[in-house]
Amino acid sequence: MLMATSLVKTITIRDEVYKKLLTIKKKDESFSELFERLAENRDQTEILKKLRASVEFKNKGEMLSEIYSSRAERR
Repeated sequence: MLMATSLVKTITIRDEVYKKLLTIKKKDESFSELFERLAENRDQTEILKKLRASVEFKNKGEMLSEIYSSRAERR
């Protein structure tokens, strides 16, 4: 018999992201259920577009350079 265990993880988000998530969270929905719903949403691109302004990249130039380098290696 297999027993399912769930691990509890702590995540840190900025206040403005938390407020945005509250606006799409259903009344009786936990944050875990919200994240699961968002992750299973068929239109993930739309979710990313809505949350895009909430993400802050500290080393954007370096990250883009790594992405372009990785793409070049695959070609």
